[in-house]
Amino acid sequence: QASLEDYEETVKKAKEAWKVWADIPAPKRGEIVRQIGDALRQKIKVLGSLVSLEMGKIFVEGVGEVQEYVDVCDYAVGLSRMIGGPILPSERPGHALIEQWNPVGLVGIITAFNFPVAVYGWNSAIAMICGNACLWKGAPTTSLISVAVTKIIAKVLEDNKVPGAICSLVCGGADIGTAMARDERMDLLSFTGSTKVGKQVALMVQERFGRSLLELGGNNAIIVFEDADLNLVIPSALFAAVGTAGQRCTTARRLFLHESIHDEVVAKLAKAYAQVRIGDPWDSDTLYGPLHTKEAVKMFLDAVEQAKQQGGSVVCGGKVINRPGNYVEPTIVTGLPHNAPIVHTETFAPILYVLKFKEEEEVFAWNNEVKQGLSSSIFTKDLGRIFRWLGPKGSDCGIVNVNIPTSGAEIGGAFGGEKHTGGGRESGSDSWKLYMRRST
Repeated sequence: QASLEDYEETVKKAKEAWKVWADIPAPKRGEIVRQIGDALRQKIKVLGSLVSLEMGKIFVEGVGEVQEYVDVCDYAVGLSRMIGGPILPSERPGHALIEQWNPVGLVGIITAFNFPVAVYGWNSAIAMICGNACLWKGAPTTSLISVAVTKIIAKVLEDNKVPGAICSLVCGGADIGTAMARDERMDLLSFTGSTKVGKQVALMVQERFGRSLLELGGNNAIIVFEDADLNLVIPSALFAAVGTAGQRCTTARRLFLHESIHDEVVAKLAKAYAQVRIGDPWDSDTLYGPLHTKEAVKMFLDAVEQAKQQGGSVVCGGKVINRPGNYVEPTIVTGLPHNAPIVHTETFAPILYVLKFKEEEEVFAWNNEVKQGLSSSIFTKDLGRIFRWLGPKGSDCGIVNVNIPTSGAEIGGAFGGEKHTGGGRESGSDSWKLYMRRST
């Protein structure tokens, strides 16, 4: 873990390294990012194992997360030859009117425990081809993977005769995070984490008129209409609610079922839950591993208790599993009203609240009534309903799915959400603009 003196030294080195990086043409920066992707490819299994060991997610998810970084590197390579602004008609004779995009400088990247590689990858690969240096603070509980990834990147940079400090790392807790948020030298601060901490970060950055990119909580819903294909619904709901033991920002926490199919879906889902293979995340048969910390287990138990007190029935799960590690049972709760306080609380654990609805209009409103606005899904075959869902009176989330679950995302589309999710966008589309400043 770094001291504030270490942090100070690192920021100075990163700022110096930026001077070298900013002078390198964007396509050449892209070539170096391509090499970083290749270096990660060569170590993908060992890095995936390390993610699994340190975070607790199953091995294939750990590997998949490193693969996301590799894919974003590929994406960034192409982008390095395509970034540009328009040349516009000037109203003054003999003049040119140009919009040029320049790097912001130093990008601070604070990532969360649940995706200790991918989130840094999305940010750093794009930030780098834009001409920025990066300063990373990973979660204090996943510092080994932060160190491993940084060493791989530093070697590629140094093999290309540029400073390794272009991608600097400071392991640490809230003191380092606070220093980054308050530091005028952080030209952009990208923060991924809880809404509660994100709000504090946003205020500190705003106080100095800095720029922030926020990827915060989600309280995501899947809505299943009476015409849905249940063969799609059951595995989708299971994966979205139970994947990563419910510790994704895109995890499904609310499942709205049309009253005509409610009981059938609950019975089928409970049967599917009973078949989830729970075990050691390193075992290739395991689908579901432990929660990340003891605190998470306590939050899980508290949430189950509150759900019962507010009128919910536990259909399956609800208990701690008696084995070493932070294991809890994947849980389904029925019978709560759509606006029960616990339903509106994002508990970072595998608890799914199953709720009944009658009409499209009410359930679209219920999807949108929570504070967060990250991911959302409907299952239906009605084309008109699909376009209403995607339209102005449909989902108010940043990610709006049809006939697929809430979790997961594609690197080609901008990832992020609205409202208390923070409004940030990372990875695809035109999100590169967040890592640059426009000069007209």
